[in-house]
Amino acid sequence: MKKKPKNRWLIALSAVGIHISIGSVYAWSNFTNPLIEQFGWSTSQVQLTFSIAILFLGLSAAFFGSFVEKYGPRKAGIVAALFFGTGIIGSGFSVSASSLPMLYVFYGALGGIGLGIGYIAPVSTLVKWFPDRRGLATGLAIMGFGFAAAISSPVMEVLITSVGVEQTFYILGAAYLIIMLLSSLYLEKPEEGWSPAGFEEKVSSGKAERKIDLSQLTANEAIKTKRFYYLWFMLFINVTCGIAILSAAKPMAIDSIGMTTVQAAALVGVLGIFNGLGRLGWAAISDYIGRPNTYTAFFVIQIALFAFLPFTTNAIFFQIMLAIIYTCYGGGFASIPAYIADIFGTKQLGAIHGYILTAWAAAGLAGPLFAAFMKDKTGSYESSLLFFAGLFVVALVISVVIRLDIRRLRSKNEKMAVSRNAEVVSD
Repeated sequence: MKKKPKNRWLIALSAVGIHISIGSVYAWSNFTNPLIEQFGWSTSQVQLTFSIAILFLGLSAAFFGSFVEKYGPRKAGIVAALFFGTGIIGSGFSVSASSLPMLYVFYGALGGIGLGIGYIAPVSTLVKWFPDRRGLATGLAIMGFGFAAAISSPVMEVLITSVGVEQTFYILGAAYLIIMLLSSLYLEKPEEGWSPAGFEEKVSSGKAERKIDLSQLTANEAIKTKRFYYLWFMLFINVTCGIAILSAAKPMAIDSIGMTTVQAAALVGVLGIFNGLGRLGWAAISDYIGRPNTYTAFFVIQIALFAFLPFTTNAIFFQIMLAIIYTCYGGGFASIPAYIADIFGTKQLGAIHGYILTAWAAAGLAGPLFAAFMKDKTGSYESSLLFFAGLFVVALVISVVIRLDIRRLRSKNEKMAVSRNAEVVSD
């Protein structure tokens, strides 16, 4: 008897549950000032915790991509929950011991490993459950990662104020562990050849189009192509610049714009909403305008915003510009899995996605540390923003180059298809 497939929308909801938990890393800036005030650590020292977490996110995503493909999303999700939950709870012990190295190990290394595995497991699975709406599917999962800051930031602020940093880590760690374990239990790959109800009929009647990927490559084959590195550098630049703003949003709002601590904390939460909306919105839009056009739009928009942001003192304009940057930042993450599937196929999507996310790991070190370095040296974050605007110009050029390469490959594939059809006819 054929097994009844699971509800793909509940699969998506489970993915959101995992991403909402691990996405709390984006609210790290809520811990920055309390840790500095409590222990006298520098901005760079505290910021390194966040950077290590993102570094291990990228590394674990790369190394465990094949693990996700081999053992499936359920087991991968459970492993992610154990690592991430242990990392956050262990951070409480680190604060209790007044140990910065322990914080690096628990929140940075263990939490980061949970981040990486938890990030790719549901995303690669959802792409296979939504062959008709790849962008929307990845946007749904990764939306949770972006919205996490909006949910966790005010909660963190209340907990830190009422019970202290140490207890906050204990409470959050236990909550994330439970949510991730429950969410992981429903995750499952669709059977080979599965398609949504009515999709085949729509394709046959011409009401829907079956997506034809440029190729079907393994992870080891994909990393030998130029297109892999074009995607890598585009993601690296988008994340480097965006994550610097994410990590510095709260202190920049306080120091440069003059917001109160409460207002700045609320801003971080609100911006998290735009991060999430950008992930869903841009990813869904990419289903209609294409992934190459979407990425080009990201870079054009952000060149202008990063160039103007250092000269902005008006709180309203400051918040609007950050909101738009957050949508582009989140949209870049949500669109990349579908972009990978379009170019390399879904044969080993999880593994290829993991390799691409090493760009996130590198950016997690480069962006926040550079912004923190400039803050320590110059007293403000604004000096780094023009440098980031220049990086987006480089990304824009790469986005044009990959479009040309995709066009060339598609033309080659079409010629080969015509040639094969001609041979069949002649036979």
